[in-house]
Amino acid sequence: MAHDHSEIGHSHHHDSNFKTYFPALLSFVLLVAGIILEHTEVSFFNNPINLIWYAVAYAFVGLKVNYQALKEIRHGTIFSEFFLMTIATFGAFLIGEYSEAVAVMLFYSVGELFQDAAVEKAQKSIKALLDIRPDKVTVLRNGEFFVVTPSEVKIGETIQVKSGEKIALDGELLSEKASFNTSALTGESKPDSKIKGEKVFAGMINLQTVSEVKVTALFKDSKLSRILTMVQEATAKKSKTQLFISKFAKIYTPIVVFLAIAIVFLPYLVVENYIFNEWLYRGLVFLVISCPCALVISIPLGYFGGIGLASRNGILFKGGNYLDVMTKVDTVVMDKTGTLTKGVFEVQKVDAVGISEEELIKITASLESKSTHPIAGAIVKFAKGSHKKRIAENVEEIPGHGLSGTIDGKKVLAGNAKLLQKFNIDYDKSIDSNPETIVAVAIENKYAGYITIADEVKEDAKQAVAILHQMKIKTVMLSGDKQSIVENVAKSLNIDSAFGNLLPENKVEKVQELKSAGRTIIFVGDGVNDAPVIALADAGMAMGGLGSDATIETADIVIQNDQPTKIATSIKIGKLTRNIVMQNIALAFGVKVIVLILGAGGLATLWEAVFADVGVALLAILNAVRIQKMKV
Repeated sequence: MAHDHSEIGHSHHHDSNFKTYFPALLSFVLLVAGIILEHTEVSFFNNPINLIWYAVAYAFVGLKVNYQALKEIRHGTIFSEFFLMTIATFGAFLIGEYSEAVAVMLFYSVGELFQDAAVEKAQKSIKALLDIRPDKVTVLRNGEFFVVTPSEVKIGETIQVKSGEKIALDGELLSEKASFNTSALTGESKPDSKIKGEKVFAGMINLQTVSEVKVTALFKDSKLSRILTMVQEATAKKSKTQLFISKFAKIYTPIVVFLAIAIVFLPYLVVENYIFNEWLYRGLVFLVISCPCALVISIPLGYFGGIGLASRNGILFKGGNYLDVMTKVDTVVMDKTGTLTKGVFEVQKVDAVGISEEELIKITASLESKSTHPIAGAIVKFAKGSHKKRIAENVEEIPGHGLSGTIDGKKVLAGNAKLLQKFNIDYDKSIDSNPETIVAVAIENKYAGYITIADEVKEDAKQAVAILHQMKIKTVMLSGDKQSIVENVAKSLNIDSAFGNLLPENKVEKVQELKSAGRTIIFVGDGVNDAPVIALADAGMAMGGLGSDATIETADIVIQNDQPTKIATSIKIGKLTRNIVMQNIALAFGVKVIVLILGAGGLATLWEAVFADVGVALLAILNAVRIQKMKV
């Protein structure tokens, strides 16, 4: 019963609103003129003139609906809303209610036009959020700059982005530094500073000087294009409510038709003074008011609005069905690194024994510079180049322990406590109970101190957990890090329960346990390593969609700006959307039941029926559109 509104013949590309509404306007003018001629009892306005007059007025708005009804019948769908309107208006003509027949079809068609316009607006607003790709781009070729379309630019070419311009393609910054507005991609308007070699993405706006970017992806493969495609596809993934209403309409409509027939013919058996025309009129009123158009259009419109609202807040839903999941969530399971923490290791503390802290850093950084491990990278970064005069030689990696090597002829060890134990070196045993990541150092088989490395917790992580607790949602943290570190982070953020030392399969087991206990779960992770858990959870959410292609592919929901508080925002948007949809269902059913009873009892005319039907549809549409303006 849910239908493609474009098939009625209404243009979805309203180049001219006048052209779109002109047939309805002509029909309205003829209808009003006909009613005036009727009431002033002009002599010529009798049969067949009045019939021809109203038939012309009807043709302007009714023929498209009649054609669509035939088309639906040919495709096997007899009981469509187009069929309801066709038999209701033909019946009105049959009993001589010409003006009412035209009015029913006119107002129905105007309602359809408004519905089309609302759907189009909702879809456009979603598309406009992300479809900000420039039409032109300046590319460097043979030492000269040329203006071309972005689709003409190849990978490896250099493009120029002036101040105030949008980057047209994903790439790598060639300029020393630049500042960009990333609001189109992340929902955050604060400037994002980049340095040479860092990734930049299509849709970012250059805020300062002219910048040059090396293109790393074709126009069609840019992150913005992929996100846009994802959002467009999202509107096609129907929620359970949408699917139910569509199925309901297919059952509801034939029942209504048979009830209308019963209203017309059954009274013949029980009423003494049975007048066919009177009962046919009641049956027609019943048909008009029973049209389920308000339901089948306002509900998807509500979900479009929810997806649009989420997109404006930097949250991408892959379908309306995931908005429904948000309303049932009672447990949020989160990965630690990259979700609640920044995923960037930094030196927190230097404790030197027998040498200066500066010297300890120089020696350790020189050795660690030979490793690609993130912890090694953190130490090298902290040294700020001071280690470069020290040359590490004979560097050997000892798996699970650390590094050994020679610096200035002295043997140096850098790694965990197990490394020092392996070489029988006495050290400060207090580091064994330290919950942080420790790099212990020995020079010439003598303990020289340690460096503490820690991942920084995100600024809004604690607030995010607090909001979830306010919403009566349980929080769980799963991590591959050692239990002491995980417990430390969990305690600082007030997370309900935390588990460390987990492999991917262990995470799956933990989530399975929660599901078996009847919990509805969102899993928040990086979308790649956690793919099995994301698949198992009721909805998988990925942090930082801007930086990782894989997150867009794997997760059901993508938070683009890395903020944990957006987890709660996505749940709120899901609940808002649900409320709007439920309000529309209650409104449509409530009004229809009342007017159906009045119609069957002969207390409502076709005029009242059509105003009630179109009025309910428009109220439902306005209510659905309202969600796009809401603050969360």
